[in-house]
Amino acid sequence: MLITSVDIYRFSIPMEPFTIATGTLDHAQNVFIRVHTNAGLYGVGECSAFPMIVGETQDTCLAMAREFARLWKGQNALDIPARMQQLHSFTAGNTTIKSAFDMALYDIAAKHADQPLYKFLGGEPREVESDITIGIGKPADMAAKAVEFKNNGANILKVKLGKDAPEDVERIKQIRDAVGPGLKIRVDANQGWTFDDAVFALQAIGQYDIEFCEQPMRTWYDDKLPELMTLSPVKIMADESVYNHHDARKQIVSKSCHYINIKMAKSGGILEAKQIHDTAAAYDIPCMMGGMLESRIALSAKLHFVYASPNVKFYDMDTCMLGHLADPCIGGVTYDGYKLNISDKIGIGADADEEFLAGCERWVV
Repeated sequence: MLITSVDIYRFSIPMEPFTIATGTLDHAQNVFIRVHTNAGLYGVGECSAFPMIVGETQDTCLAMAREFARLWKGQNALDIPARMQQLHSFTAGNTTIKSAFDMALYDIAAKHADQPLYKFLGGEPREVESDITIGIGKPADMAAKAVEFKNNGANILKVKLGKDAPEDVERIKQIRDAVGPGLKIRVDANQGWTFDDAVFALQAIGQYDIEFCEQPMRTWYDDKLPELMTLSPVKIMADESVYNHHDARKQIVSKSCHYINIKMAKSGGILEAKQIHDTAAAYDIPCMMGGMLESRIALSAKLHFVYASPNVKFYDMDTCMLGHLADPCIGGVTYDGYKLNISDKIGIGADADEEFLAGCERWVV
C-alpha cells in the first residue's frame, strides 16, 4: 500500500489562557494531517506544539510536515518502523510533528486490518478516569477551581506548580484544605524548581497526601534526581527527562524516578511510546499517559494506546477539557464525567470536522 499524498492543516484551536511554570498559551498550536494511499484508505494524525516544553512551534511543525510528506510519497504505508526511521534519519528531534505522522500510519494499518486501533495493538477496553488540571494562579483562585472540579465529579486533581516554591506550598495547602481528604492530588512543577526549591517544596507538601510530583527540575539537573529521591516524601515522575526508551532506561537504572509520563509529542508517536512502556514495565516502573493540548482526535489515539498498554496506570487525558473553545473532532473519544470511552469503529475512530478544516490554512504534498 503506497502513500500518494499528504494533506497538512494549521489546526489552531482557540482556548481560555492556560498557564504553567514555563509560560501561557491562548491557542492550541496544533497540526492535523491526512496521509492518503493508493488503496483508497487515509490515516489521520494530530500533534500539539508546546514550544516552551518540546521546542517546536506550530510553524516549525508545518515546515517539517511538508518535508516529511515529500519523503514518504510512493513509500509503503504499512511498514511503520521503516517510515519512522526515514524521518529519524532525515532529522533529529522534531518529535511533536513526527507523532502526527506516526499516528496516521497506525490509523491506516488498523483500517487495513479492519480493526479498532486498540485491537490492532492487542489491547482491550478498560476503565480510564482522567485527572483534571488546575493551572497556576493565586492560591485562593486555585483552591476555588479545585472545589469547582470536585463539585463536577472529579476524583483526581493535577496541580501546576513551579513558579515560586513557598507560594507553591501555600497553593497546595489551600487546595487540600478546600477539597478535604477524599480527592487525589498530584502536582507538576514543569521543571520550575531548582534542587533546593524542590527539596523545600516536596518536603513541605508531603503532609498533604500528594500522589506524585512530575518533573520537579530542569533536565540539566537530572544528575541530582537520585539525591532528591532520597529526600522527598513525594514520589517523583519523570516527564521532560524521558523522550525515548533510552532516556527511560537511564532514569530507571540511575534510580531517578518512581514513574514515567509518556507523551506522544515527546516520543514521536505510538511506535516509540510502546518501547518506553515496555522498558518501564520490565523494571516494574508504572507509566502515565499524558499530553499537550491535543483535540479529541489525538486523544482518541492515546486512549487506544492505553487500552493496549497495561503498564499505563495513571491517566492525564484532560487536554481538550482545559478551556478549548472549539471541538474540531468528529467521532472519537467521549467523556462520561472524567471517564473516557471510545467506540469500536475501525482505526482511530476520529476525524476532523470538514467545516472546521475549511477555515484552516492547508498544504497538499
